[in-house]
Amino acid sequence: MTEQAPPPRRTAANWILAGLIGAFGLVVFTIAVYDGRADSALLFVALPVLLAAALALTPGRTSHGRVFVTTTIALLLAAVALHEGAICVVLAAPLVYAVAHGAMALINLVRRSSRTYSVILVPLLLVPGLEGSGIGPRIAPEQSIEVVRVVALPADVVAAGLAAGPRPAPVRSPALRLLGVPVPGHVTGAGLDPGDRWTFGYHGSAHGPGGHLVAEVATTAPGHLTFRFVEDTSITGRWFTWQRADLRWQAVDAGHTEVRLTVAYRRGLDPSWYFGPLQDVLLDQGGGHLLDMLALR
Repeated sequence: MTEQAPPPRRTAANWILAGLIGAFGLVVFTIAVYDGRADSALLFVALPVLLAAALALTPGRTSHGRVFVTTTIALLLAAVALHEGAICVVLAAPLVYAVAHGAMALINLVRRSSRTYSVILVPLLLVPGLEGSGIGPRIAPEQSIEVVRVVALPADVVAAGLAAGPRPAPVRSPALRLLGVPVPGHVTGAGLDPGDRWTFGYHGSAHGPGGHLVAEVATTAPGHLTFRFVEDTSITGRWFTWQRADLRWQAVDAGHTEVRLTVAYRRGLDPSWYFGPLQDVLLDQGGGHLLDMLALR
């Protein structure tokens, strides 16, 4: 019967790292409370710091265990630094874990292999991440989503509702709720004539800390509107840039109308093979939320 190796023990380095993490969290927590963000400081600062400190006190048994702990601590501290921007960390976490553990697997392979050419496999992990770095080109950053919905309203009632403009609405999308994606909390504006503007404010204020987005009616025709975006200081601007929107509606029958929303945007995150489909799904859900804000349920 083989004797099992004793579990790894906490060292002074573990306690020092946990102490540094705690000190970092205390500073960021104090700043968040001082800035009037006490309501979210517990979620975005205290919780990640506690998890990171706990992980720092958990010695890894294997190389992959140590990589997991180190990567998780780094992600948690990044989430603390970004505060509400922690959604970026959540979205990127699977990719970061895959690269970190993939690199560790290749390093272990090199250590066990006597063939020197296996060393070249490690730098190959960097190739997919070169996109958008300045070394590699961006691939298809221009994207668009289309949301089609049939509502139980006559076409003239739909047009009248659109003329009244959007209003804040509860978030029905499980994906948006789960990830805590910022949605407009304060909306002003109405009208369907060229030059009419709709302003979407984030964090409960049209010009609050979350910024705002201003959409202006560019062209109008029966059953058809196009919008251009004339100002964008919103918190979502770090992930993508709105370019134009197209809204069409047509009667299906006397009591039903088909509404079709198309939005073009420029993706701000790379690589495309990971963030392209991810942003497409999230913005599709966001388009559905916009239709909810227009009472087109």
